Amino acid sequence: MSDKKELQVAALKNGTVIDHIPSDKLFTVVSLLGLQNEDANITIGNNFESKKLGKKGIIKIADRFFTEEEISRLSVVASKIKLNLIRDYEVVEKKEVEMPDELKGIVKCNNPKCITNNEPMQTWFHVIDKDKGLLKCHYCEKEQQKDNIKLL
Repeated sequence: MSDKKELQVAALKNGTVIDHIPSDKLFTVVSLLGLQNEDANITIGNNFESKKLGKKGIIKIADRFFTEEEISRLSVVASKIKLNLIRDYEVVEKKEVEMPDELKGIVKCNNPKCITNNEPMQTWFHVIDKDKGLLKCHYCEKEQQKDNIKLL
């Protein structure tokens, strides 16, 4: 019997690895990034062992690098996700996804009377508490928890 560990997922030449996704959020991330419509080679794995999360998901996307807006959208679903940028089979950059101080055009306000729900304008939230995921609407000042939000 060999002592070598096997790779559970194939190596990536160029692209992005999204790692440390909570298993229950994996398919939300896939949907949020529109990966079901992507032509690139994508590997999706779920329920891998993780010391931090217990179980985690991982997504490898060939030849795709994400914008800051896409990364901000990820932070709303699951902060602490890790992004590894790969070029020529080497990790050239590692990023931990953190919720920014402001979210624009990403989250729907829960207040039906908010102007953003009644006029054609972009939503704007201030992140009051990143650890607890507490957001506050810039316009109506209604606070809402990250767990109770709807994404646009």
